[in-house]
Amino acid sequence: MDGMPECSWDAGPTSFASFGDIPGNLCSPTDDWPRPFRNLNHDAAWDHLAAASNLHSVKFDPTGRWRADALNFQPCAETSSQDRRIWTLSAVFDGHLGSHTVEHVAHHMPIIVREHLELISEKHGDRVVPPPLIADMFAMAIRAFDDAIANDVLELFPGGLSSLSRLSDLQIQEVLDDQLSGGQNYTKARLCLYGTTALVALVDPDHQNLWLANLGDCQGLIVSETDQKAWNVEVLTRFHNGENPLEVQRVMNEHPGEPECILDGRLGDTPFKQPPEFTRRILYNLYPGQHDTSPWEEFLMRNHTPPYISSTPEVTHYPLDPSPRAPRRYLILCSDGFTDICGTNQRAIVDQWVRAAACSSSRELD
Repeated sequence: MDGMPECSWDAGPTSFASFGDIPGNLCSPTDDWPRPFRNLNHDAAWDHLAAASNLHSVKFDPTGRWRADALNFQPCAETSSQDRRIWTLSAVFDGHLGSHTVEHVAHHMPIIVREHLELISEKHGDRVVPPPLIADMFAMAIRAFDDAIANDVLELFPGGLSSLSRLSDLQIQEVLDDQLSGGQNYTKARLCLYGTTALVALVDPDHQNLWLANLGDCQGLIVSETDQKAWNVEVLTRFHNGENPLEVQRVMNEHPGEPECILDGRLGDTPFKQPPEFTRRILYNLYPGQHDTSPWEEFLMRNHTPPYISSTPEVTHYPLDPSPRAPRRYLILCSDGFTDICGTNQRAIVDQWVRAAACSSSRELD
């Protein structure tokens, strides 16, 4: 990222997902469950993590002052990670159940955000766009992108969701199953079976402002050097899941009289945002007869007033000091896998990493 040195951690275990995956089915039929494991001592654990990580750095200027470091803990060598990082903005996307939606988001979201930035910049001309307007634009771009995932499918049926009652399952299947002619309809519908969280950082060209848009349970931190050569850690995001009482209360307020309303906080996961007819008539007919629909039905019977998952991100603005004499500062973007692994030791591990990174930067500058 062009704003400050940063580190991105992706430590989430990847599920084995087939095209027919549905909630509750996180492993392939050939996997043994529960999987065997053995306890490792401290040194052995670090050796295994080092071997499994994919460490890489990108310098944005010759001095190395603006640098991005990333590593990916992917313990399942037989499958690719569902998390993606995009350095045009700086982002972590934590895929849910499969990689199709997260791949789509990782490729297209930077394009959508760039288009919205260009529009708002054109409207302001030579004037500086106020930070609150950038935050609103950021949230609007992500919300519009997420809405388009379902809308692209509904547009395949003239009249939208209400028209499905006039179509047979076979007619719907004929629309969706176009794989012999390119598979565009099939690809659009398949995106609605999966999901992803999103943590996206945006920094202005002058390195004066950071905006952090968050949907889900990833985490963004700023680590700043103090006058005492110590490090101050600030958590800039909140978890959007059932472990956050504020998020639970928000959903309960939006769905009064529904004690079993659900919150998971992901970008995608369309069945939690659309009426039951969307899942029963469209998604069921994407793979007719090939999967058990009972986990879906368990939720759909309680799906009275969607959406139950919000696609409006929480955007945090953080002012930056671009001067050469400003204290060193690092932005850390991590998936929930990193926070789960660290547990109560997260701050100590972050402190250990940032001291090593600062020492490495000093040696490089010398």
